[in-house]
Amino acid sequence: MPVRTEPRSGPERRACECGATVWLTGLPSAGKTTIARAVAGHLRGAGRRVEVLDGDELRETLSSGLSFTRADRHTNVQRIGLVAEVLARNGVLVLVPAIAPYADSRQAVRRRHQASHTPYLEVHVATPSSTCSRRDVKGLYARQAAGELSGLTGVDDPYEAPEAPDLRIPAHVQSVAESASALLNLLGERRLI
Repeated sequence: MPVRTEPRSGPERRACECGATVWLTGLPSAGKTTIARAVAGHLRGAGRRVEVLDGDELRETLSSGLSFTRADRHTNVQRIGLVAEVLARNGVLVLVPAIAPYADSRQAVRRRHQASHTPYLEVHVATPSSTCSRRDVKGLYARQAAGELSGLTGVDDPYEAPEAPDLRIPAHVQSVAESASALLNLLGERRLI
């Protein structure tokens, strides 16, 4: 059962501090993790229970052994979605910076949250592939260009961008602080913080 705090009256009135999952989807090197960590730092500083479920970290642990086929990518997203939903259902605000390239996989995670009446927001970090390849935080684009890597999302493997996300962040034209602020504003509007 989620921990819920009744809002106070007057100027101290606050939104409920119920749990929620915020899934940040986008191409590799789009800025998902950077934004999630900035938001998490702000929320922790305000005393909020928050967890970041980084897609890369969970790939190495929770989903070690999975390949990058469509079926295994779907399985990976469902595993992360389950952990996020359990945490969120129990009062934690969960930020999930994970590519989740397929719309049907993301929709299945949304349905899991709906079934437990747990808030779920989808945020598209909409950095174009040209900017992502210049950033190339993990060297994936360089390895793909050199023929050392195949199946790179958005290059030689599909990325299905959300058609109607709860928020679209153009992280290539604004600072990390501006991107984090946009997400914090959405959480405030939805009364999740």
